[in-house]
Amino acid sequence: MSKLKAHLDNIALSHSVFALPFAYMGAFLAAGGVPSGHDLLWITLAMVGARSAALALNNFIDLKYDRLHPRFTQRPMVTGVVKPWEAVLLIAGSLLLFLLAAAQLHPLCLKLWPVALIPLVVYPYMKRFSWACHLVLGLALSAAPVGAWIAVRGDVPPAVLILGLAVGVWIAAFDVIYGCQDVAFDKAHGLNSMPVRFGLEGALRLSKLMHVVSIAGFILVGNFLNLHSVYYVGVVMAAAVLIYQHSIVSPTDLSRVTQQYFMRNGLVGIVLFIFTVVALLSRNY
Repeated sequence: MSKLKAHLDNIALSHSVFALPFAYMGAFLAAGGVPSGHDLLWITLAMVGARSAALALNNFIDLKYDRLHPRFTQRPMVTGVVKPWEAVLLIAGSLLLFLLAAAQLHPLCLKLWPVALIPLVVYPYMKRFSWACHLVLGLALSAAPVGAWIAVRGDVPPAVLILGLAVGVWIAAFDVIYGCQDVAFDKAHGLNSMPVRFGLEGALRLSKLMHVVSIAGFILVGNFLNLHSVYYVGVVMAAAVLIYQHSIVSPTDLSRVTQQYFMRNGLVGIVLFIFTVVALLSRNY
């Protein structure tokens, strides 16, 4: 059980709160209501597989730096509780689960699987080359709602692309804030990020701008799909969460960028998903 817990910690299973609600949001929007149990099951397994592979791969590739980083001393691969070969096996098993799940959904999912996985593989290397690493993370997460929509309907209309953009920009902006803590470490080890490139003040300003774009995207999704007005209550609540998150950080004080701060961002996806479901059910009934 301790080994299992270590592997769950290594893939940060609790952080599924960031991607899974948006995948379900895409699925419910595609169905115009509640998707079939079959689709929900395999979408969930596809998400678990892809996300587990991505996190384990990220920790495997970044192990050299994680061993030097003072915030990551308790990570399972850093302490040695999870061995590199174990992580490789988990990555392989997770990818197989993802492909198996994709094969159970709309045929287009299996044809497009490289599109979903390439950003996940590229992202861990991006900090070595470009400050745009946060945007690649956003691209990876944008596949959650888009892929779930495709799984249900098999098409890619403008509305779902806007939804993917809104989700991707949202997580990229948050990743910029989180990366502000690591400026000194990144500079010392030749790593790149928006905070390194633009400074803390510039990076936080860009993060705010990206979150504005994200909220605008969620509003457009509601307009494109003619969602019930209750959906916009969720958008307003999500915007309030983001405004609060920005209000408690500054270039001179990042002390509140903690694990609690990190997890609180998951409220955005949860709130939007809940109000999307309510909006769909309100329209149908």
